[in-house]
Amino acid sequence: MKTLYFDCFSGISGDMIIGALIDAGADPKMLEEELKKLNFTDEYTLKWNKIVKNGITSTKFDVVLTHDDHDHEHHHEHDHHHGHDHEHHHEDDHHHGHDHEHHHEDDHHHGHDHEHHHEHDHHHGHDHEHHHEHDHHHGHDHDHRSYRDIVNMIEKSALADDVKETSLRIFRKIGEAEGHIHGLPLDKVHFHEVGAVDSIIDIVGAAILIHQLEIEKVTSSAIPVGTGSIHIDHGIYPIPAPATLEILKGVPIEQSDVKFELTTPTGAAIVAVLAEEFCTLPSMGVQAIGYGAGTKTFKDRPNVLRVVIGE
Repeated sequence: MKTLYFDCFSGISGDMIIGALIDAGADPKMLEEELKKLNFTDEYTLKWNKIVKNGITSTKFDVVLTHDDHDHEHHHEHDHHHGHDHEHHHEDDHHHGHDHEHHHEDDHHHGHDHEHHHEHDHHHGHDHEHHHEHDHHHGHDHDHRSYRDIVNMIEKSALADDVKETSLRIFRKIGEAEGHIHGLPLDKVHFHEVGAVDSIIDIVGAAILIHQLEIEKVTSSAIPVGTGSIHIDHGIYPIPAPATLEILKGVPIEQSDVKFELTTPTGAAIVAVLAEEFCTLPSMGVQAIGYGAGTKTFKDRPNVLRVVIGE
């Protein structure tokens, strides 16, 4: 039986999963073609390249949003760098000159909008994030897809039935966790977090590649979640974030002294849905190994996810 083992010694996120599967031999071009079936290719481009992470050659996978390549690529990487798929746009506020607060300050300062832009461009070139934050807080379509929108998008697509079914199970896992945390029924869950383009790609992409590789059984190590706290739009939250912890109910998590969010809600949901068993590396004839890089680099350990495929 063709088995895939997720060796999560440094946590797990959606982009690390895709990177690791490509690294293990899945076809990224086919992934790109299949994702076109969701009919929103105008919103992103995909990038993957080999990088060396603390001595390990691994594949880094990125979703670059199209309306502003440079900044967005930066933006996306920054998110993952904070390992926090689910509250994407807010990490940036705290780390890149308080774009969002700036915006409001501008409003209060009677339209020094132009000056702000000008200054912002020259200082950081994060003009795009500034706009993006603005859009996002005003319910911009692309960043505010509801759970229902995503389900419809997947169901209406020409993707294979088993890919649809896997993707929907993963999204449901996140939707239910978010609903539980925020006290909302599934149909009322509106999240910019999961609606973020890269989460859709990471989840549907993982389903596409698992089926492409003809994996029949998925197992995983226990999941290290990291420690400390993160800044999101609701304030300062503990790690693991409440949604991540909710998603990992029933999954063995592992204590880790890394002061960083190692596992994101997207990564947690993919592994929670796919893995039938959480165990040490199973006995198998190893056929392929892949390493998927996270954005953050740690001083003393490689921030990569390892996948081992065998019979």
